[in-house]
Amino acid sequence: MESRFSTPQQMRESVFIDGADANARLSRFWLLLVLSSIIAAAGVVADSTAAVIGAMIVAPLLGPIQGTMLATVLGDRANLIRSLLLVVSGAIAAIAIGYAIGMLVAGDVVAATNSQVAGRVSPRLIDLLAALGTGVVGSVALVRRDISDTLPGVAIAISLVPPLTVVGLTLESGAVGEALGALLLFVTNVVAIIATGIAVMTVYGVTKLAALEAVNGSRRASLRKPVVLLLSMLIIIGVPLSLTSIEIGAKSIVERAVVEEVEAWGTEAGWRIQSIDYSTTELTIHLEGPLPQPDTDALEAALVERGVDPSTITIVLVPVFEVELGG
Repeated sequence: MESRFSTPQQMRESVFIDGADANARLSRFWLLLVLSSIIAAAGVVADSTAAVIGAMIVAPLLGPIQGTMLATVLGDRANLIRSLLLVVSGAIAAIAIGYAIGMLVAGDVVAATNSQVAGRVSPRLIDLLAALGTGVVGSVALVRRDISDTLPGVAIAISLVPPLTVVGLTLESGAVGEALGALLLFVTNVVAIIATGIAVMTVYGVTKLAALEAVNGSRRASLRKPVVLLLSMLIIIGVPLSLTSIEIGAKSIVERAVVEEVEAWGTEAGWRIQSIDYSTTELTIHLEGPLPQPDTDALEAALVERGVDPSTITIVLVPVFEVELGG
């Protein structure tokens, strides 16, 4: 009966771009990368979730990232360098395409006006946890042929090309801080894939199998240095992710307190909250109600009592007139 596990040679053929068909696979990689980057950038600009998901499925970056992981496990220096170069050059190309498309768009593509950007410029610790989980699934799918059909789902969950195009779009818009946040999300995903991949390969004994099969004459690799490096990178990445998580958590608490106070104040005056607009520096709340316009002094005092700076809050009051026709 055929084994459900892939051999080291089969895994090599799956993720390494070498051998007789290297040129064909390389041209396929660049074709898909360019197309996925264009789709992702257009989807972000249009704020279209469907287009961005489509770009995730088409994106070929997962292959060389897994190739970097597998080459590390097998001690294959040539394919390690080749895979790393593909990851880096592919990332640069995706950023450049995002920047170029940003130049064609009227107006800035930034978090304040685009939900696709906003969802990718403030990565948190929970994003690292999701990336680690997705990396495990991707690595298990590489080892086990009976669950390899999950790879499209892994490509969607790990989100590699969209953050890179966001980097380009926000750089073109002059939002360097947001560009760095999107780049941090991409690096987080890459490190998570490699780290979890090494762990999965170790559990399945891939290094030992490779040594026994003597694939391409490779010798058993030492994982001590790569593991130390990856753990260090995870710690380094964890610092800004932790800071962002704390900042977002604190902001959420403040926003909840503001909404509670505004809602109580508006109800007492006969005004209702219609919408709440969030941005990086200010919270704007729109209310509708009958004249006369309610006094905001009581609201300001309540906000100060809750520890909120009123200068960061904007209240937009829209009077509602009732006109009886036919009277």
